[in-house]
This record gives sequence, structure tokens and C-alpha cells, in this order.
Amino acid sequence: MAAQARAAEPGGQVMPAKSAAQQKAAGAALSAKRGDTPKSKLKGASKSMADSMSEKELEKMASTKRKGKPEHVSDRRS
Repeated sequence: MAAQARAAEPGGQVMPAKSAAQQKAAGAALSAKRGDTPKSKLKGASKSMADSMSEKELEKMASTKRKGKPEHVSDRRS
């Protein structure tokens, strides 16, 4: 999931979350970025998202609706 931390389109825009797990990680990173949650509580993808993405990018990814999204998306491409 850490490799998906910065999901940007070729035009430079942030893509919406592709999975519920990615959306939750973005929400946790956004909470830490705003100071509501200590950064020391973050781990995995949310920690790298908090470091590499702006608050606006995190807002867009965290606001993605979870309905219809898989919990996880595999990185495998066949």
C-alpha cells in the first residue's frame, strides 16, 4: 500500500481512493496533518501519505465514498 501513497494522474491531479483501505489511510494521514492525531500513531501507508501529500490531496482521497470499493486492491497486474 505504501507504493500507492501518492496516486496522481498524469495531469498532476490526485486520483480518488481505489479501495476502502486507501481511503481510511488517507483519513488517518489527514487527521495527523491537521494535528488531531499524533504522527507517532501512524504506520504503514498513512505515515507515508502524511509525509508526501498535501492536506488538499489527502482531503480529496479521504472524501472518496467507500460504497462499492473493495477493502484492498492487489498491486499485481496481469
